Amino acid sequence: MGSIVMLTQTHLMETNKYTRRQALQATAVLGTTLLLPVQKLHAASISPVAATPAITTAEMAAIDAALGKKGSYKDTESVYTTPLPRNDLKMKIKGEPVPIPFGFGGWVSFKKTVDGKSAMVMSDTVLQMEEVNPLISAAHANGLEIAAIHNHFFYEEPRIFYMHIHGMGTVEELAKKYADTIRDSKLFPANQPAPAAAPTVTGKELFDIPALDAIVKGTGTINGPTYKYTIGRSDLKIMAMGVEMTTNIGLNTWASFAGKQDDAHIAGDIAMLQSEVNTVIKTLRAHNLEIVAVHNHMLGDDPHMIFLHYYGRGKATDLAQGFRAALDVLGKAPMGGMKM
Repeated sequence: MGSIVMLTQTHLMETNKYTRRQALQATAVLGTTLLLPVQKLHAASISPVAATPAITTAEMAAIDAALGKKGSYKDTESVYTTPLPRNDLKMKIKGEPVPIPFGFGGWVSFKKTVDGKSAMVMSDTVLQMEEVNPLISAAHANGLEIAAIHNHFFYEEPRIFYMHIHGMGTVEELAKKYADTIRDSKLFPANQPAPAAAPTVTGKELFDIPALDAIVKGTGTINGPTYKYTIGRSDLKIMAMGVEMTTNIGLNTWASFAGKQDDAHIAGDIAMLQSEVNTVIKTLRAHNLEIVAVHNHMLGDDPHMIFLHYYGRGKATDLAQGFRAALDVLGKAPMGGMKM
């Protein structure tokens, strides 16, 4: 698979079938004014989606000013992301403390449409139950939309829900709208406690990184006491509202490890086509990983993506093998026996 961390969505798999909507999107990108029959589009040599225009330094500064926090730019995807971790929370799973980077860190990302005429804000927010509906009202009051509300975990204390917020407009407009939406919540950076001192023991010491990387066939990122893999879907071209959905704007599969090598937690998310869902479920269960949730994260994505959250406990190498097995079935033929 090559380098797995933050893979970009740079090519369209030749065997991927176009829907009529995708065909029309491709036609628009090529600047064609004719609505060609789908059959002809199948036969034509269609260029990849045009490169997304970059977010400018002035636009990045506007995001930083609105949120009061500096983000980071992924130039290969033209995505600007600001992390929004819930450092005010003290999380436990089955009564055992787990670090916030294990899966309780939210984020907001900005990316332009391929034609550069608009931009998207996409966010995954970490909320306690009583925080969900006030944030819905704030998002709607500021002209943003709710794409999904769901759980990512079992057994966590306190109970946490994840709400995906999105909207379209200019980068500057979206930065202001999003900042105004979260300003009175714990999500707003100014409302968070000062970061804790860096841990003396990190994921580098807690886990056998070379052994895990050999199983997963890639490299992850150390974040405090955790170790995390983040993997894109380079085999797919996913469009939503004129935006190419890529790794850093939420189209990714990930696995996070907490604990220690011989007694680890794993949690993660797998981005799937609808035809892949039950194959992935079957594979994870065969490796004793628990299925926590199956749901959407986005609206208007084409083809429509489904996301599966899972959890496991055991030796880190065993957990990594289950994750690798799930990766191995993505992009393959679906399970047999399903009739549509």
